[in-house]
Amino acid sequence: MRPATTGRGAGTGFLVACIVTALAACAPSDADRTAATNRSELVARTLMSTWSSADTALILDLFWPEATYEDYPNQVTYQGLEEILGYITQVHEWGDDVYMSVGRVHPAESGAVAEWVFSAVQNRPMGDRLPVATGREVVLNGVTIIELRDGRIIRAADYIDTAPLLLQLGGRIELPGGVVIELEGVR
Repeated sequence: MRPATTGRGAGTGFLVACIVTALAACAPSDADRTAATNRSELVARTLMSTWSSADTALILDLFWPEATYEDYPNQVTYQGLEEILGYITQVHEWGDDVYMSVGRVHPAESGAVAEWVFSAVQNRPMGDRLPVATGREVVLNGVTIIELRDGRIIRAADYIDTAPLLLQLGGRIELPGGVVIELEGVR
C-alpha cells in the first residue's frame, strides 16, 4: 500500500485542475467572440456614417470620454469628446453633399479596420488652408483603425493620402528638379 501524500505536493493536481476549469469557464465562447466581432463591425460602420450625418449624439455614444482620434496625414491627435466632435463634424463647415461610403470592414474582438471612400463638394473656405470656395468635388480613399474597450471606441486613427485633395481643389505640387504635378482640366 502506498502512503498518502502530504506536505507541499498534496492536492497540487487537484488545484491545477480547478484553475484550468475556472479559466476555461471564464474564456469567451465562440458565440461571445462572434458577437464581439459583429459589434466591432457595427461600431466601425456607424462611426464612418457619422462623417456624413454629423450626428453629434451618435458620435458621443460611440466614444469613451477619454478617447483619442488621430488624424495621421495632418499629424494631429484629438483628445476627448469635444475635440473628436470638432474633427468629425468640421467637414460640414466647408463641404456640402458630404458622403462616406464604407467598403470592407475587417472586424476583430477588440476593434476593426474600415476601408472607405469620402466625397464632398467644397463650397465654403477651408479655414486658413483654402480661403476661397472652389465648388469642386473631392473624392478620397482612406482607412480608419478603431480600437474598442467594452464596446465603445477608445482610439481611432485615420490614414489617407491628402495629395489628391489638394490636386482636386486646383492645387499643384512642385517637386525638386522642376517637376510639377497637377490635374489636367482643373484650373
